Amino acid sequence: MNKFNKTLLASAVLMASAQASAAGFQLNSQSATGIGRAMAGDAVIADNASVLSRNPAAMALFDNTSLSLGAVYADIDVSVSDVTGSYGGQDVDYGSEHDAAESKVIPNFYYINPIDDKWAFGVAAFSNYGTGTDLTSLADRTPTLGGNAVPLPTPVDLLGNTEVVTINLNTSVSYRINDQWSLGLGLDAVYGSGTLTRTTENTQIGTIVDVEADGWALGGIAGVVYEMNQDNRFGLSYRLSPTLTAKGDVNYAYSEYNEIDIPIADIAQFAGFHQLTNDFAVHYTAQWTNWSKFDKIEVIDGDNGAAQTDLKEYHWKDSWFLSLGATYNLSEDWTLRAGIATDEGVVDEHSSLSIPDSDRTWYTAGVSYDLTNKSSVDFGIAFVRGKDVTVLENSAILPMVTGLDSEISAQTRSNAVYYSVQYNYSF
Repeated sequence: MNKFNKTLLASAVLMASAQASAAGFQLNSQSATGIGRAMAGDAVIADNASVLSRNPAAMALFDNTSLSLGAVYADIDVSVSDVTGSYGGQDVDYGSEHDAAESKVIPNFYYINPIDDKWAFGVAAFSNYGTGTDLTSLADRTPTLGGNAVPLPTPVDLLGNTEVVTINLNTSVSYRINDQWSLGLGLDAVYGSGTLTRTTENTQIGTIVDVEADGWALGGIAGVVYEMNQDNRFGLSYRLSPTLTAKGDVNYAYSEYNEIDIPIADIAQFAGFHQLTNDFAVHYTAQWTNWSKFDKIEVIDGDNGAAQTDLKEYHWKDSWFLSLGATYNLSEDWTLRAGIATDEGVVDEHSSLSIPDSDRTWYTAGVSYDLTNKSSVDFGIAFVRGKDVTVLENSAILPMVTGLDSEISAQTRSNAVYYSVQYNYSF
């Protein structure tokens, strides 16, 4: 779970990391269909196999074997500007980075196979978490005081490069109890990998963090679907996320450790779908993420004799993602979608440069075209706009120089545009 580890570790070391999608370092980009409607109703609509990422019980709604595969291009825009400290009562300017995040391609795959009128099983590959940022230019930049370059250290422990990628391999089964109720259970095998560096050209400070690690962990998901009738149904699911353990080269504070342990947030969601006319439907989702579970990051078994060391305490708060969407059948072959969502940030009392998190609003649209009576292609686009946030963070390095204050302030903003495409086939 290296990915998570890195993301979290990155946070732990107070670096700036970009949210590829939702609060914290969570992703909400598992399908083109979902992106087109702001994920509204994703846990129960079941218009293609990508519903498996949200609710295994919804497999009971399928009469035929279904396949969906696609990709999302996440164009991330994260800026960390006006990074400022204090020296002898005067402002020290450490600069700005207006292109701190890397854009990513996020693939996905889903397969659902009904066994009979009661049972179905499915397999999927997608991602729930990931991030990537680079503030190395600020770590190597010469600070200025009153507009003049000065030989002062930068808060390198807050700045650096992070690359995190995760893959969730899911296997699920569903069981139809009767015409109204269906249940589902799934097992998640989560793999993460990534790199994390906190280093500077200043030879007196050198490298504080240098990580190359990866690992696996097991989680699970349970869900239920209730069908009032053919046109109205509800879905509820709960994803239990594991504590991720990554192993590899883990160097922190000039000591070597064997692994990093990081708690990952559980996800619960409730969704509704209502077909109001033959051509028009509305749907909605309330998603709760247990980010208060993410309290601190630990490194384990150090060569300095420490059995474990806390990299950082975060004490995030739980967050809500609320979305509303609509679907309109324009013709026999074309379907239109649109949605809007609000997404709460996770930072509570302790703000941090490491996670330029904020409340966000999603504006989305999508379209599907039926290639044949068995296949279709989906396109979706989402514009995610975050609020400007003032962050205050304390550096452990700066107080080593007499007269330098430990507190660093900065302005952060996280925006994104998601472009997605998906192919669906029903056997």
